[in-house]
Amino acid sequence: MSRERLIDRVVEGDGKASREARRAAFANAGVTPEAVRALIDKVARSAWKISDEDIAAAKAAGLTEDQIFELVVCAAVGAAKRQHDAARAALAEVK
Repeated sequence: MSRERLIDRVVEGDGKASREARRAAFANAGVTPEAVRALIDKVARSAWKISDEDIAAAKAAGLTEDQIFELVVCAAVGAAKRQHDAARAALAEVK
């Protein structure tokens, strides 16, 4: 599966979380509510810091486990894309 197809599938495909919420998680921008924003930001910036409390806070904010999973996947794929794009840009500069 190509990178573009993967991104399209996780962000725009069928899911339990809304496409709007998945787009926001992918971009790590405009995520609401605050508890979910904190979780998504941790996924994008420092995934090793995620705790059970972060997941519990997202559940307490009204998300289901399926929705949380989808948003976390979108955030991870978005972060990976940004890192990959930055690495390619850096390599292009040294050529």
